[in-house]
Amino acid sequence: MGRRAACRDAGGFEERGAMTGRFRLARVAMAAVAVLAAIAVGWQVLFSNEASDSADVVELIRGTFTDVVEIRGQIEPVRSTYVTAPFNAGELQVVNIVRSGDVVEAGDVVVEFDAVTLRRTMQEKQGELRSARAELEQHDAQSRIGLEERRAAVAKAEFDVERAYLALGEIGLVSEIEAERNRLALADARQRLEEARAALASAGANAASERRVRESAVEKVLAELELAERQAASLKVRAPIAGIVNILSNYRATNPVNPTPQEFRAGDRVWPGAPILDLPDLSSAYVTARLDEADRGRLTEGQPVHIRLDAVADRDYRGRVVDISLLARVDFTSGWPPPKQFDLAILVEDADDRLRPGMSANARVEVGRIDDVLIVPATSVFYEDGRTVVYRRGRRGFDAVPVDVVRRGRDDAVVEGALQPGDLIARLQPGAGPAPEVD
Repeated sequence: MGRRAACRDAGGFEERGAMTGRFRLARVAMAAVAVLAAIAVGWQVLFSNEASDSADVVELIRGTFTDVVEIRGQIEPVRSTYVTAPFNAGELQVVNIVRSGDVVEAGDVVVEFDAVTLRRTMQEKQGELRSARAELEQHDAQSRIGLEERRAAVAKAEFDVERAYLALGEIGLVSEIEAERNRLALADARQRLEEARAALASAGANAASERRVRESAVEKVLAELELAERQAASLKVRAPIAGIVNILSNYRATNPVNPTPQEFRAGDRVWPGAPILDLPDLSSAYVTARLDEADRGRLTEGQPVHIRLDAVADRDYRGRVVDISLLARVDFTSGWPPPKQFDLAILVEDADDRLRPGMSANARVEVGRIDDVLIVPATSVFYEDGRTVVYRRGRRGFDAVPVDVVRRGRDDAVVEGALQPGDLIARLQPGAGPAPEVD
């Protein structure tokens, strides 16, 4: 019995020893896995820090600093030929119109109008012309009848005179009293003849005068009708020169619901003399823009300009500043206080046939140049503890290096300090995190 108990005790001890060894091996394996994971995370963090540092630094260079002013504007022609609606044509409606960008030749029809008032006027004038001509014909008929009556009276008076004269030949054969009566009859017949002739002449003059009045009325109505017909013919407006069509905006068609003006189109009603479209001469063109008040003193006429069009991405254009307005405009649509801006005109010196009115343009005006200077991004210059610094990358991080800012532009800045070309400068202030995105 004692031996069996001793054997059972020895077997249990060996079993517990084996289990303890297995637990130790498991703990060692778990510790090794944790160490390997920590090493992997460390390498990943180190690699990501190096990549982030390399992405947030820029190499300091020595070169030529060019200060520019960037301006947004649009293309406008130097010269344009405007096509307007006919004058004195009454109420007009567009029936057909070409499209913006169409190329037309001189004499091509570019817009047709339907004149409601003009057609009504033509109908009224045609009726007035028929009435005036009918009155003229009626007057001529009445005048002919009246003149014929006057001529008949003259003929009768002439016959009476002739008969009275023949009666005088019998003086020797009649009494003195009868002879005197014949002489009085002759005198009376002659008087009636003069009156009849005077009446005929007066009737003829009156008829001629009245006819001239009637003819003047006919001519007046006819002239008005011909004018209306010419105006109707002018409803087909033709291009005076060859060019590219630019349809203008119909500001009358705006309303509170749709305040944005739209181009003239078929169906629009227009007023006489309204400018409908223009044919720009794009052999020479301007970039027109608004210049901020802060940049007004930096620009002068004659400065060279580099122009890039949004619609023409494969080339740049050369230009120069030709005009800056003397007075500023106040822009009340840009918040409070309203900014003041100046009108700017830049002449495009190498314009080509791809330019179109209204194209958006970005103009870069060179306002200054400094050679052989240290250049850093403008975002790399910071103000810290009463001094201006840049952060230079070293072995253990970034060091603040005091600098003097010689000149600052929109993108870059010229600095002087204990720096050398090739130094790595932080784009952003270390520890500040990435800069917020700007819309």
